[in-house]
Amino acid sequence: MNQCGGNPQESADSGKKDREQKTAGKRNVRASADYETRLGTEPILPLILRMSLPSVLAQVVNMLYNIVDRMFIGHIEGVGTTALAGVGVTGSLLILISAFASFIGGGGAPLAAIALGRGERDTAGRILGSGFDLLVVFAVVTAGLSWIFMDPVLRLIGASDATMPYAKSYLSIYLTGTFFVMVSGGLNTFISSQGRSVTAMCSVLLGAALNIVLDALFVPVFGWGVRGAAAATVISQGASAAWILSFLCSGRASLRIQKRYLKPDAKIIRRIFALGISPFVMGSTESLVGFVLNGSLVRYGDIYVSTLTVMQSAMQFVSVPLSGFANGYSPVVSYNYGHRSPERVREAARIGMIVMAGCNFIGMMIMILFPAQTAGIFTDDPDLIDMVQKTMPLFLAGMTIFGLQRACQAVFVALEQAHISLFIALLRKVILLIPLALILPVWFGVTGVYAAEAVADATAATICTMLFARKFPRILQSIALQDGPEPKKESPKSAQSP
Repeated sequence: MNQCGGNPQESADSGKKDREQKTAGKRNVRASADYETRLGTEPILPLILRMSLPSVLAQVVNMLYNIVDRMFIGHIEGVGTTALAGVGVTGSLLILISAFASFIGGGGAPLAAIALGRGERDTAGRILGSGFDLLVVFAVVTAGLSWIFMDPVLRLIGASDATMPYAKSYLSIYLTGTFFVMVSGGLNTFISSQGRSVTAMCSVLLGAALNIVLDALFVPVFGWGVRGAAAATVISQGASAAWILSFLCSGRASLRIQKRYLKPDAKIIRRIFALGISPFVMGSTESLVGFVLNGSLVRYGDIYVSTLTVMQSAMQFVSVPLSGFANGYSPVVSYNYGHRSPERVREAARIGMIVMAGCNFIGMMIMILFPAQTAGIFTDDPDLIDMVQKTMPLFLAGMTIFGLQRACQAVFVALEQAHISLFIALLRKVILLIPLALILPVWFGVTGVYAAEAVADATAATICTMLFARKFPRILQSIALQDGPEPKKESPKSAQSP
């Protein structure tokens, strides 16, 4: 007979199940917190290696998003060189779209890591929530404007009558995945800021591996050309975005997306913009540089645009792994800055400087010494390979020391030095490269366009290194002299509450 009080056995089982779930939840919270605390306790060099190597691997594989696309497109029989130029033209606009994600990934994630170092978990949660709100807005606005002004923008950045059809075919499909691009570029760094570099790596590996498989299927097998390459990228970015959101919305994350934090916070948004403006400018001005360089080169012929596309793609073999390293070791700098540990900040910055400057120099010298072999990765057109062989040594000459600027810039962003970071971001491209790219061709013709990159890179790296040598010791001294209470030891559980 059923009784109003219910079955005692069922009540006992239900109570036992609730206790088991609570116990499991507590274990997840403790495990998640352990990932964070090691940022402030483990020896610096092993910690940086553990944090950065998964990020480097992830970024290397992620590089294949564009590289594999261009490899397949460049080898399309009969039209490969023209199609490659068309897709290369869209690159400037795609970089601009991705730059908006840098507001959140480059501005919000370091702020969240600093907050975690101070024990301010509620603040970190509000930073993540407001960042997600901004990404949604950015995705809608950038995709909409790109659709509306597609034709005039493509003409502005160097599309010719021959390359326009390929540029439009690629871009029209790519834009359908703008939200995926924003999530992948803007939120993955929040996973790293929790000390979960392997989880962040997996999100990128998933998308990149899928992209390689789909490119091989859609382009040569199905014969879909540039549309197939764009579709492969959209699907792959969608898979990465799904992985990231599933983690950040789960109990496995110590810092996660929660409904109570999704209300935009004006004060937090201002802080994100203040620090994120530097990585945004770095990305958006890269796009602006593309507008200027492609616009200058198209006057001399489409093959010069293809040459620039090949060289910029080759540069990713060095710049992307270094970006991955910076993503991996920046949380270490930010967390210990928030935790007021100047010696750990100093050691992390020193290691970053050695690794980034050394690896950048070696990588660039390999491409300078073997330009034809590098070009052969992207095309089998002998005329295009010959053009790359002639121009790449000049184009990359100043980039040999640019690893110094990469390292300095990463440290300044990690230390919440918004004004310095912004100046550095503007220096190379806006203050130096764009004027040089417009002026030098007047005297040196098409060679002046390529020479502008070399002069700007070398000058910017030198100035940035001098600025770092002057400012960094003062920042360390300010950390040591900070007054006030020790960082709050707020319980991770408070940030996990729904």
